[in-house]
Amino acid sequence: MLYLASTSPRRKELLQQIGLQFECLSIDVDESLLEAETAHEYVARLALSKAQAGLVSLGQQRDAWVIAADTTVVLDSHIIGKPQSLTQALAIWRSLSGQKHRVLTGVTVASHHQQKTQIVATDVYFRALSEQEMLDYWQTGEPQDKAGGYGIQGKGAIFVQKIDGSYSNVVGLPLTETAMMLREFGVKV
Repeated sequence: MLYLASTSPRRKELLQQIGLQFECLSIDVDESLLEAETAHEYVARLALSKAQAGLVSLGQQRDAWVIAADTTVVLDSHIIGKPQSLTQALAIWRSLSGQKHRVLTGVTVASHHQQKTQIVATDVYFRALSEQEMLDYWQTGEPQDKAGGYGIQGKGAIFVQKIDGSYSNVVGLPLTETAMMLREFGVKV
């Protein structure tokens, strides 16, 4: 049986898009950044922690495979989280405006006997943003639960000039790499 250690509607939609049958697990892990931890280390650690928490929640179910992921936005080696207020969102968007940033996702596929974690990077280029469109975007409610304060699959797409890399990675789960890991472990995709 396949499980997604996430309640993210975006990750759920992505896995459904490639025809996988799975159940979602609601898990809770500490997402605090450790001192001196790089963005790569951070997303890898969280993906693995989420997968392990998912396996623990399933008990001794032997045929269980868990997919877990964590996505973050990085600008100049600084991790940009989810905005908690309009003030934070504006600061984020001002820093991203007209700039290239990187979206990193750590993905873990794990069973009780095997596990593998990969990190996928996508470069995203924002066009220059006006203050008014930033304010208007905040009012949509879309930015509040997203790394970097935008959703490329929603209205936030109008901020993006181009990407280099995986689109699904920016949404929250790199499908090619996830499917390849599942196949490597004999899970039919």
